[in-house]
Amino acid sequence: MTISARNRVSGKVVSLTLGNVMAEVIVEVANGHRIVAAITRRSVYEMGIKEGDEVTAVIKSTDVMIEK
Repeated sequence: MTISARNRVSGKVVSLTLGNVMAEVIVEVANGHRIVAAITRRSVYEMGIKEGDEVTAVIKSTDVMIEK
Protein backbone atom coordinates (compact mmCIF):
# COMPACT_ATOMS: atom_id res chain seq x y z
CA MET A 1 0.00 0.00 0.00
CA THR A 2 1.27 3.47 -0.84
CA ILE A 3 0.10 6.45 1.19
CA SER A 4 0.99 10.13 1.18
CA ALA A 5 1.82 10.45 4.89
CA ARG A 6 5.56 10.70 5.49
CA ASN A 7 5.68 10.93 9.28
CA ARG A 8 6.20 7.39 10.55
CA VAL A 9 7.28 6.33 14.01
CA SER A 10 7.90 2.68 14.86
CA GLY A 11 7.26 1.28 18.31
CA LYS A 12 5.57 -1.34 20.45
CA VAL A 13 1.93 -1.50 21.55
CA VAL A 14 2.01 -1.16 25.34
CA SER A 15 -1.71 -0.70 25.96
CA LEU A 16 -4.90 -1.51 24.11
CA THR A 17 -8.28 -0.41 25.45
CA LEU A 18 -11.37 -1.53 23.54
CA GLY A 19 -14.59 0.46 23.65
CA ASN A 20 -17.88 -0.34 21.96
CA VAL A 21 -16.88 1.32 18.68
CA MET A 22 -13.42 2.81 19.17
CA ALA A 23 -10.14 1.58 20.64
CA GLU A 24 -7.27 3.43 22.28
CA VAL A 25 -3.86 2.15 21.22
CA ILE A 26 -0.78 3.37 23.09
CA VAL A 27 2.51 2.88 21.27
CA GLU A 28 5.84 3.31 23.04
CA VAL A 29 8.39 4.83 20.69
CA ALA A 30 11.99 6.07 21.09
CA ASN A 31 13.25 7.06 24.54
CA GLY A 32 10.09 5.90 26.30
CA HIS A 33 7.84 8.45 24.60
CA ARG A 34 4.30 7.34 23.82
CA ILE A 35 1.87 8.03 21.02
CA VAL A 36 -1.84 7.53 21.67
CA ALA A 37 -4.07 6.65 18.72
CA ALA A 38 -7.85 6.31 18.57
CA ILE A 39 -8.83 3.79 15.90
CA THR A 40 -11.95 1.74 15.31
CA ARG A 41 -12.44 -1.49 17.20
CA ARG A 42 -12.99 -3.17 13.83
CA SER A 43 -9.52 -2.06 12.69
CA VAL A 44 -7.98 -3.64 15.79
CA TYR A 45 -9.60 -6.97 14.94
CA GLU A 46 -8.92 -6.80 11.20
CA MET A 47 -5.22 -6.04 11.77
CA GLY A 48 -4.94 -8.42 14.71
CA ILE A 49 -3.38 -5.76 16.93
CA LYS A 50 -2.45 -6.87 20.44
CA GLU A 51 -0.20 -5.68 23.25
CA GLY A 52 3.45 -6.37 22.50
CA ASP A 53 3.07 -6.01 18.72
CA GLU A 54 5.61 -3.96 16.80
CA VAL A 55 3.68 -1.36 14.79
CA THR A 56 4.25 1.88 12.92
CA ALA A 57 2.29 5.02 13.77
CA VAL A 58 1.63 6.93 10.55
CA ILE A 59 0.87 10.57 11.26
CA LYS A 60 -0.86 12.91 8.83
CA SER A 61 -2.34 16.12 10.11
CA THR A 62 -3.27 19.47 8.72
CA ASP A 63 -2.73 21.13 12.11
CA VAL A 64 -0.17 20.76 14.85
CA MET A 65 -0.75 22.98 17.85
CA ILE A 66 1.83 23.95 20.46
CA GLU A 67 0.94 25.54 23.78
CA LYS A 68 3.23 26.87 26.45
